[in-house]
Amino acid sequence: MSIQNNTILLVDDDSDTLEFLTYNLEKEDYIVHTASNGYEAIKQAVKIIPDLIILDVMMPGMDGVETCTELRNIMELKNTVISFLTARGEDYSHVVGLEAGADDYIVKPIKPKILVSKVKSLLRRNAVGKTEDSQIQQFGNIIINRERYLVVKDGTDIVLPRKEFELISYLSSNPGKVFTRDDILKTIWGEDVIVGDRTIDVHIRKLREKLGNEYFKTIKGVGYKFEYE
Repeated sequence: MSIQNNTILLVDDDSDTLEFLTYNLEKEDYIVHTASNGYEAIKQAVKIIPDLIILDVMMPGMDGVETCTELRNIMELKNTVISFLTARGEDYSHVVGLEAGADDYIVKPIKPKILVSKVKSLLRRNAVGKTEDSQIQQFGNIIINRERYLVVKDGTDIVLPRKEFELISYLSSNPGKVFTRDDILKTIWGEDVIVGDRTIDVHIRKLREKLGNEYFKTIKGVGYKFEYE
């Protein structure tokens, strides 16, 4: 049984899927809320501030990708984990989801035990940033505030999605050190979560767009390093 009683928001326009997910997660003592569309999901999320949102990709009106983008623009939800729920196995949907700010994805149909294991893994990863030592570091024109989950560039606050912040926080913890792809995946996404190399590349690309290319160096065939002189 779950001890922490984490709050989960399930978003899907299919009532059978919501019933299946709710039943299996409530058995584990999670507090479960549901929404049947993107608009309702945003209203619910702002109200309850869930630990985890499981969001269906294919929904009428506002689809999952659009909903995720909106959720990631809400400051109060910066530490909420978002995982897409999709029946589509193509890389396209996964990459688009990650670019929208999602942390992971769950492919349906999914067996109850695997669902619970996946959810536990996602919530464990949510604690990574919370256990970091509070500290502020400055590198050139950017300041990394680990306590506030905030990056300041040229005096302007930049609120990064949780995984992007954890990634820059991890890489900048030892400037100049080359972090292998395996190290990054295990530390940021967890050993029991299966994600591809493209997941790292997507997040690095987003960080480069927001903070500049000069800080992030690709070591071909190995990984990445945070570089500051």
